[in-house]
Order: sequence, then structure tokens, then C-alpha cells
Amino acid sequence: MTTGGFDDKLVVSVTLTAGGTAHAIPAGDVKSFALELRPWGFEGRVEFDLADNTSAGGMETDALKAAFLQQDLMEVQLELKSTFTDTAKQPALTSLKIKGLVSERTLVEMPATTAPGAPLLHRRYGVTFQDAAQLLWSQHFPCILYTQKSMKDVLDAHKGSHIAFNYDWSAGLDSTCPQLFLGLTPEEGASFYDFLLWYVDTRNGVLAYDYAAGKYALSTAKAATGTPVQLVGPEMDQVALRFPEVARHEVNVLNAVAEGPATRPITQARAVTGIRQDVLVRTPITTEVDARVTLETGRLKLRGMEVDLTWRRFPATALTPGMLVKLPTTQAWAAAGLGAGQTFRVRSIALRGDALASSPDADHLAKSTGFDFAMHTVLEPQAETWVELPAYTPPTWPRYVEGLIVSEMGEQPHETWQAYTDSATSQDGYKVKVPLWQNQIVTLPFNPNLLPGHFYFPAYKGERVLVGLDFQKAWLKRFLDWRDTARMPADGQGTHLLVGKTPENGTSMRHSYAEGKPVFLLQRTNAKDTARIEIKEGTLTIRVKEEPA
Repeated sequence: MTTGGFDDKLVVSVTLTAGGTAHAIPAGDVKSFALELRPWGFEGRVEFDLADNTSAGGMETDALKAAFLQQDLMEVQLELKSTFTDTAKQPALTSLKIKGLVSERTLVEMPATTAPGAPLLHRRYGVTFQDAAQLLWSQHFPCILYTQKSMKDVLDAHKGSHIAFNYDWSAGLDSTCPQLFLGLTPEEGASFYDFLLWYVDTRNGVLAYDYAAGKYALSTAKAATGTPVQLVGPEMDQVALRFPEVARHEVNVLNAVAEGPATRPITQARAVTGIRQDVLVRTPITTEVDARVTLETGRLKLRGMEVDLTWRRFPATALTPGMLVKLPTTQAWAAAGLGAGQTFRVRSIALRGDALASSPDADHLAKSTGFDFAMHTVLEPQAETWVELPAYTPPTWPRYVEGLIVSEMGEQPHETWQAYTDSATSQDGYKVKVPLWQNQIVTLPFNPNLLPGHFYFPAYKGERVLVGLDFQKAWLKRFLDWRDTARMPADGQGTHLLVGKTPENGTSMRHSYAEGKPVFLLQRTNAKDTARIEIKEGTLTIRVKEEPA
């Protein structure tokens, strides 16, 4: 948000890289610009003119046009710097530099006059740009499974050549996880960028963009170091205080297991009695409940006062989100609860400029030009822990894929079952390999699934199953095929229960119809040795026999 502007003379340098070639735009030919700088990244737009007057006998040609018309990825660098300051000490003027990727482009050809057939003299170019992660990852929808990887591994696998990270969040990023599943598809709406924001938000992390280094940072807390910049009163226009809504709720973490259910309250001083937010989990593992309580305690934050500043001109010392600043020490800046000389952190900056003379010939090739300029800055206390993030679409799960049950019991052809015990939690689980992603192994709960507990029929080795995949959990959704030799002919309308390691080493119980009459067969087989009980119309047969080879 920017308010009404003031006249200011600025050096606005633009370099557009297209087709591998950098095109520097003279500062006097920049006609407008706008920037929204946030803690996590930025958006911007700039318009500039380029002369192309050879058709009218001139000497200037437009070297950008051919590459601009292509669909190659373009990069823009925008640099803003003031030309003077009101301070007596006249500090060195510093510039704001932004480098982003172009998302949209416009091009208007400008002839010498409006008469038909008038020669072309200028083209007005416009580019809209964003930080790389916002632009590229908003179009990125990977559906992929990772096992025994960390979130840092996942981010590094997707950042490509335009995105760079600094990591200072060991507890949230370095831990190796049994499963990390990105089920991101365009139909569901959440992109990889949404996924990143959701992960940071729900795990009480901090995503910040380092404007000086052009890198992103993932950390446990906001940076609080650095030498504050002393703000200059004459450069600023107005100051307003803003008091965000106060959280009036407490939190309950509810564990819904039947054996050992628990309610863990999290209190805070400004809550209204009876107002709460409940978080529901279901786990038999106490440490998981403890971890969730710790997480929700950290997420319950009370926001402090914020300061809105509007500016008369671009400051001599350029500011970016994350920088520390000090308000002036004069009495006027100590009013309404503001402490003179108090240190704040820059949260966001919005600025725009429109050339005072917008015609193509005005200030052509000049090193600076005059703008109708407006700038608005939001400051927060240095100790503020609340983290601002853009709106995002939360990713949704599950996704369903096919897997094959793993068992290491018995010989390879034996259709055995196996429960694997987690050494850390003492919980039993199936192991299932997922062929789509290089036969990686995921763990599913070892439970009766859809059967009541008095049926004990574990899934057998190699059984084809439908697996539900969440971000960090998986479960057996249903079974997808019949066991070998278990299927019965349709004309006999039979049903069949087959148990054991193989059809040649197990027990079979069948019920079918022969000539419209029911037949029951119970047979135990161990290679050539068979024992069977058969009941059919008028006959009960019990036989133990060694079959011929």
C-alpha cells in the first residue's frame, strides 16, 4: 500500500537479461516502477523506453526487441538510489537492488506522430517480476516419495539453478524421516511453493528472503543482529501506530487413543476464559504428544505494536525487509507510546514512482530523472516473534498408490507375513515397497485393517495392496488381488479360504456347488502329503494320503 506521492529525483537503473544478453537501460528512460518487498520475497513492475529511430534517419536501434519477443526465461535487475539527502552529515547514499525473474511482459510501439504511416521512434517495454521461488515453485507440482531423507534433502532436490537457501533450522530440516511424500498435483491446487509455506507455518519456522545475498533463509527465529540504521526525520512524512488483533484463545492438545487418552492444555495471559482451539491427535506414542504440545506452545504468539511510516523521498540509506532501524530521538517521535531511539525491524516496504515527464524524449539517456514518488514501510519491534507469510493453499492428502507387501520370513516363494517392530516406538508395522518410486519402502500400521479383531489374517508377502500416503504417514487402504490358486470357477459359485505359505504347503477351505448342490472341502497339503475332509450330498469323506509324484 502506498499513499499520495512527493516529487523526488532518483537514479533508477534497470538491466534486463534476455536470451543470455544483458541489456542496460539508461536511468532517464525508466518511466515507472513499483515494488512490494516482503519478508519472504517480492513482486515488482517497471516500464522503460528504448529508442529505435533509424527509420526516421536517427542513429539509435533497439537491441532488445528480438529477444524480448521470445519465451525464454528473463531476469531483471532493478536498482534505486536517491540523489540527495537533507541530513547535515551527508552520509554515503546506498541503493536498493532487486533481482527477479520476469513473469509477464508488455510492449507498445510509439511512432513519431499519430498520423498514419508515421515512422517508429520508440518502444515502451513493461515487465512484471517476482522472486524466483514464488514464480517458479508456484508452477511446480511434484508428486514424489522420499524415504530416509530430510526436508533439507527435499528442498535441495527441487531448488534448481535459480533458487538458493541458507539453513539455520536443524530441528525442522536436518532430521532424517522415514517418509516424506509430496502429493502435489495441479488438480488439488497446492503447489510446491504452497507446500513450503505450509511447512514453515505449521512447524513454527521462519522463511526470510535475504535481499543483499539474493537467497532465502529457513530458520528457527528471526534475525536480531546487525547495526540499526538511524532514520532521518525530514525524509519521512507520517507515522501511525497499528495494534494487531490480540489472540484471545488457549490451546488444548487432545490425544484420542482409547488406552491413555489425554488433554494437554496450553495457556496464555491474554486469553478469555472458555475460548480455545483444540488440536486433535491420535497416537500411542507419548513423545509424539509431547512434541506436538511443544510445537503448539511455540505457535501461540501475541503480536506487538507495529509502526506505519510514509516517506517524503527515497531514504539516503536504502532499506529492505529484515533490516534493523532506529526512530529519531527527537521528542516528536516519542509520542503515543513510541520510545525515542527505539529499535525496530523492517517488515515490509511498498514503493512506486511515475516519471514526472512521461514522454519518450524527456530525460532520454539521462543519469537520473524526477518521479512522483510514494513509499510506505511497516516496522515491527525487534523482539517480535510473529512470522508473516503470504496466503497459501494448504496441501491435502492422501494420495493412493499401489504397493507390494514385504516379508523376509521363509524362502522367496513362501507367501509369509511379517510384523516389523520399530526400535524407537515399539510399534509393529508392515513394510511395503512402492514400485512407482524405485521400490522404496514405507511402513504401514500392523492392525486388523477392516476386519474385526478376532480375524487374524495378516497381509502376505508380495500381496498387491492400495496404500494411502500422507505427508509422513501411510496406511493400508485395501487389498487389490486374489492369492494364487485362491480364485474359484464362476460356474461353481465357490468361495475359498486359503492359508499357509504356498498352495503346496498350506490349508484350503472351499465351499462350492456341484450340480446345484453344496460341497464343502477342507484340505491340508504339504508337498505330496494331503489330508482332506469333503462333505457333499449323502457323503462324508475323510482321507489322508501321500499323492504320487
